[in-house]
Amino acid sequence: MKNKGTIKLFEEKKVRTVWNEEEEEWYFSVVDVVDVLTDSVDSRKYWNKLKQRLKEEGNQSVTFCHQLKLPAADGKKYLTDVANTQQLFRLIQSIPSPKAEPFKLWIAQVAKDRLDQLQDPELSIEQAMIDYKQEKRSFLH
Repeated sequence: MKNKGTIKLFEEKKVRTVWNEEEEEWYFSVVDVVDVLTDSVDSRKYWNKLKQRLKEEGNQSVTFCHQLKLPAADGKKYLTDVANTQQLFRLIQSIPSPKAEPFKLWIAQVAKDRLDQLQDPELSIEQAMIDYKQEKRSFLH
């Protein structure tokens, strides 16, 4: 599985993402999404509780979450729960948040942008430059 990781911003909050070239699909860090939607003090705890509740309810979307190595604040990569777009839409429905609808629209735009880049290589180069500048800036902060 060939993956390309990047950081996307939603309302100034980082959401770690990975593009899986083989599947042609985005994967999003579930903890980052929980942080965006809930403004929770501890997004990991919130996700663990939600995951437990969803499993008890028989929700299959939790079962299909993968773990991929994503960069953490300390610069190291750790296994992190990720969800593809379809799984993420299901999880978002389980989180009561006024940000849910704007976030869904944002996910759809991220997916559209990537599909456009696959069609037009020039857009891919432009996005690579944007990603490089964002990563450089995030390491300086």
